[in-house]
Amino acid sequence: MLDPITLEIGKIYKTESSRILAGLIRILGDLDLAEEALQEAFSIAIKKWPIEGIPENPCSWLISAGKFKAIDSIRKTTRANELNSENAKLKELLAQQKIEQSDWDNSLIEDDQLRLIFYCCHPLLPLDSQIALSLKEVCAMSVLEISRAFLLTPETVKKRITRAKALIKQNKIPYEIPSQFQLQERMDAVLRVIYLIFNEGYSASVGEQHIRKELMDEGIFLGRKLVELNPTPESMGLLALLILQTSRRNSRVTKDGDLIPLEAQDRSKWDYSLINEGVHLIHAAVMSGRLGPYTLQAAIASVHALADSVDKTQWDLIVHYYDMLLSINPSPIVELNRAIAVGMHEGPQFGLKIIDELMDNEKLQNYHILYAVKADFSKKLGLTAAAIQAYQRAIELVTQEPEARFLKKQLDEIQ
Repeated sequence: MLDPITLEIGKIYKTESSRILAGLIRILGDLDLAEEALQEAFSIAIKKWPIEGIPENPCSWLISAGKFKAIDSIRKTTRANELNSENAKLKELLAQQKIEQSDWDNSLIEDDQLRLIFYCCHPLLPLDSQIALSLKEVCAMSVLEISRAFLLTPETVKKRITRAKALIKQNKIPYEIPSQFQLQERMDAVLRVIYLIFNEGYSASVGEQHIRKELMDEGIFLGRKLVELNPTPESMGLLALLILQTSRRNSRVTKDGDLIPLEAQDRSKWDYSLINEGVHLIHAAVMSGRLGPYTLQAAIASVHALADSVDKTQWDLIVHYYDMLLSINPSPIVELNRAIAVGMHEGPQFGLKIIDELMDNEKLQNYHILYAVKADFSKKLGLTAAAIQAYQRAIELVTQEPEARFLKKQLDEIQ
C-alpha cells in the first residue's frame, strides 16, 4: 500500500501536471525538454518528499526542480559556447543561478494554460494532430486514453503527436496567445479541444471512474479564460454548455461511483447558481442572432436543467434544437442523441426506428451507447430478445467500469 505522501504526489500529478508543464514550456522554450523536466521533477519529488515533507507550494517546487534538472541536462550535453543562435533561450537558462519568482507566479501559470492550448492548436498543424497533442499536453491524457476515446490505434495517436511536435519545432511556433487578428483562425480548434477535455471529464472514455472532476474543472477554467479573451457567441455558448452540464455533477453517480440515470437523479442536488449562470450566458450568445453548435447544445442542456422531472421535460423543444443542430453540424452522434429525444417525446417505437437506421453507420458500429439505447428502447417495448442482444453487445464494447456495471445490471433485470 502506498504511503500518504506518495498518494498525494499522484494526486498532484493528476490535477496539476498540465499547469506545471505549461510553466516549464514558457521557461524552457522547448516542448520536449519541458516534458522531460516534468517527469524528472516528479521523480525527484517521489524520492525527497517522503523524507522532507510536501513543500508549502508543491507546484512552484516542481517547476523549480524541473527547470534546474533541464539546466543540468543541458550542461552535461552541450557547452554554453557551442550553443548556436537558435538556442538563445537555453543560453539564458545556463547563465541563471536562481529560480525567479515569476517562473511560478499564479497569474502567469494561468496564462500559460491558455498559451499551451493555443500553442497546440496552431493552424500550421493538421487538425487531428492539434487535437491529439492538446489532449495529451493540456489534460494529460495518455496515448491509450486518446486512442480509445477516438476509436484509433495507439500507433496512430503517437504518429499524430510526433508529427505535431516536429511541425512546432520546424516552424518555430511561438509559445504565446495570438494577436486578435490571428485569434479567429484558431478559435474553432480551441473550442473543440476545450469541449473534448470537458467531455472526457464528464464521461471518461476508460477507467474506474465515470466522472473525472479535474478535467471538467479544467475545461470550465479554460472556457472562462477564453471568454475573457474573446467573448464571441460560440465561446459563451461553449462555456454555458460546460457550466450547465457541471450543475448536475453531484447527482450523477453514487458515493460508490455507480451511475445514476437522469430519471433517478435527485434534482435538489443540482447547482442552480450554475444553471442560472449558464442560462444567462445562452441569452448573451443568442442576442448575437447566430446560433452555433455549442450554443445549441447549451440550449438543449438548459431544457434538461430547468425541467422539474424527466416526464415534464420539453422533449419536443429538445428535438427541435437537435434538428437545428443537425442542419449546421451533421454528425452521427447528434443523430443518435436526437433519436433518444424522439423516443422520449413520441414513444420508444419511434426512437428505435431511428436507432435501427443508425446501425448501418460505420462510425457508430463500435459505439457502445448506440447499443445501450437500442437495448433500452427494446426493453420498453417488450422486445426482450433484442434487448438482451443489444445489452450484450454494449457490454462487449464499453471500456469504462461504471458504465459496464450499469449495463450488466440492466441486462440481469431482464434475463
